[in-house]
Amino acid sequence: MTTVALAILLDTTAHLATLPDPDPVQPPGTEGLTTLLGWVKWIGLAVCVLGLIAAGTMMAIQSRRGEGGEHAGKIGMALGGVIIISAATSLVGFFV
Repeated sequence: MTTVALAILLDTTAHLATLPDPDPVQPPGTEGLTTLLGWVKWIGLAVCVLGLIAAGTMMAIQSRRGEGGEHAGKIGMALGGVIIISAATSLVGFFV
């Protein structure tokens, strides 16, 4: 095989091996699912905000007794939940 023939063969196989990457399109009739996912995301973020308020309140109450530092982990977990809920679409796209 000559060098030119090998180059043509490699070029052809490279074009055949390229897979299309179409943009995702929402199927018709699934608008209700999109609405439901929006509601679930909103409720999840509301629960995280309530968790932050509760952890802050408990920290303020117990800081008067000298026990306020143990709630920092709860605040960290609530903030982690906010990050995961807010970035859910991007995270799923990254793993898929």
